[in-house]
Amino acid sequence: MTASADVLVPADRGETLEELVHIAEEHAKGGISNPVLGMILFIASEVMFFAGLFAAYFSLRANAPVWPPAGNAEFDLRAHIALPAVLTLMLILSSVTCQIGIWAIRRGDRKGLMRAFTITIVLGILFLAGQLYDYSQLGFGVNDGVFGSTFYTLTGFHGAHVFAGVLMLGVILYRGMAGQFSGRHHDAVEATSLYWHFVDVVWICLFTLLYILN
Repeated sequence: MTASADVLVPADRGETLEELVHIAEEHAKGGISNPVLGMILFIASEVMFFAGLFAAYFSLRANAPVWPPAGNAEFDLRAHIALPAVLTLMLILSSVTCQIGIWAIRRGDRKGLMRAFTITIVLGILFLAGQLYDYSQLGFGVNDGVFGSTFYTLTGFHGAHVFAGVLMLGVILYRGMAGQFSGRHHDAVEATSLYWHFVDVVWICLFTLLYILN
């Protein structure tokens, strides 16, 4: 049966019946698009970058007679775990909303994509604001020995990646509002979601290492 391209599905999706048939065909073909492959390679390089930072932290910790170093009770971050725990939950939730947006655009639902990504951006901004506030409440700075320098280096670089992710999500949201994505053409959305999930996983590792296993 041949579907007519003039037959439209509900307006909130913006796809013709013919395009929806192609969506299923494209997903059935499999394979990785260039934007997604490029993002995977970029994330691989970022994994090595953070692996180096984690290795430096473990090296310093293994060679220290006492960890956290003595002399500053504020180094015991378990006493400040409440806010970072809330921020962690927010970032995990942002990954969920990001994935909901992916599922929506795979169905050709642009409005669903924009709603989900708007919530994801808001959660990302709230995470950054919360992290800056948390910094202001800590009783040590970047110059307070190896603990201070490694803590702010690890969390600061991660914060920079969250900021970059928010910008990427913003670009996707803008392009989505301009109608540039559909069920057949959304590789940039998929690539951006991979980056955001990566940022989420890195923070979970940091939170576990710095605040729980501290």
